[in-house]
Amino acid sequence: METEEVKESILDILQELHEDVDFENEEQLVDDKILDSFDLVTLVAELGEEFDVEITAKDFVTENFNSVERLTNMVIRLMDE
Repeated sequence: METEEVKESILDILQELHEDVDFENEEQLVDDKILDSFDLVTLVAELGEEFDVEITAKDFVTENFNSVERLTNMVIRLMDE
C-alpha cells in the first residue's frame, strides 16, 4: 500500500470521528485535545482493522497521534514489521 493511500484511509477514519476538523493541517491533535481518549481507543481499533496492524503500548504515545503525518508514518512502520 502506498503512503498516500494509507494517509487517505487515515483521513477517512478521522473524518468519521470529527467531520468538522481540518485534520490535514492540524499538528497537535492530542495536545490540543481535538482527539480525546475515547477517540484514540476508537482510532487504534479502526487502524488495526483497516491496516491489519497491532498498535501496542510502546506505540500508543502522544507523538504518534498528534498529526495525520505521524499516524501515517506509524502505520507504515507497523505494516513493514
